[in-house]
Amino acid sequence: MSERSTRRAVLAGACMAAFAGLAACGKKEDKAAPQAPAAPAGPPEGSLEWAVAGPWRSANDKARDVWRHPVETLRFFGLQPRMTVVDFWPGSGWFIDILAPYLNKGGGTLYLAGFAEGPAADPAQIAINNTLKARLEGDKKLYGQVQFSAFGAGTGPVAPAGTADLVLFMRYIHAWMAAGIAEKAFADAYAALRPGGVLGVEQHRLQPDEDQDPAAANGYVQEAFVKQLAAEAGFVFVEASEINANPKDTKDHPFGADTLAPTRLTAPMGQPADPAFDRTKYDAIGESDRMTLKFRKPE
Repeated sequence: MSERSTRRAVLAGACMAAFAGLAACGKKEDKAAPQAPAAPAGPPEGSLEWAVAGPWRSANDKARDVWRHPVETLRFFGLQPRMTVVDFWPGSGWFIDILAPYLNKGGGTLYLAGFAEGPAADPAQIAINNTLKARLEGDKKLYGQVQFSAFGAGTGPVAPAGTADLVLFMRYIHAWMAAGIAEKAFADAYAALRPGGVLGVEQHRLQPDEDQDPAAANGYVQEAFVKQLAAEAGFVFVEASEINANPKDTKDHPFGADTLAPTRLTAPMGQPADPAFDRTKYDAIGESDRMTLKFRKPE
């Protein structure tokens, strides 16, 4: 073999060894390369699904999701994270534990138009107001800066005029009818909403062929009557949903809608519970049949 051939063979061998070494290094580096982080479990933080799944919500509240359909209901009303939302009579805060964290993460604003206070106020309602307010103000990192107002016979604006994107009436129209303030509720909602803003209604639904009690003592209200109240206030009906319908609800219960879950009365409101009352058929029904309606303030 010539000197030139020998040199070529040596160079080729060296190159092959070098490539083999690089390949081995590559394999070693691949083996030591860090693994990609696992995708986080659960819905994305800040989403509506995240707020509904939140560990801050009680087990009892979550158990009612099957009846109240919070994601579907709020999506039907058009809720968005940066909205200004007003909830009339939020009660103990079933929807607030969803709305407040969601709007806080998204940069929105939440007004709670709670029970009216004053000398003639119901002490039980004021206690509910105070408990909810203390809970929300006790964790501002989660709930954000919730704004508090009030709704009742003598109250003023529930929010600055023309600023709200969405107002919610969640199962209280019958109580406002009994108190003679249903028309005021719709008028106050109309004043708070911006042009094009939405009023979302969820309410126990009376059969259309039943006579409407002006005081709605059993808690049930005709859908046509709600639409009439809204139209008289200036709202335009947009659409209805059967999200919260329950065909099992016969609506002929001894203590009205409150015979059913979650109130589950066994005696008239304000009287001691009756331990002999058989709840079997009422518990089998579940929660009430409810209308879900969307109205809009004209542009």
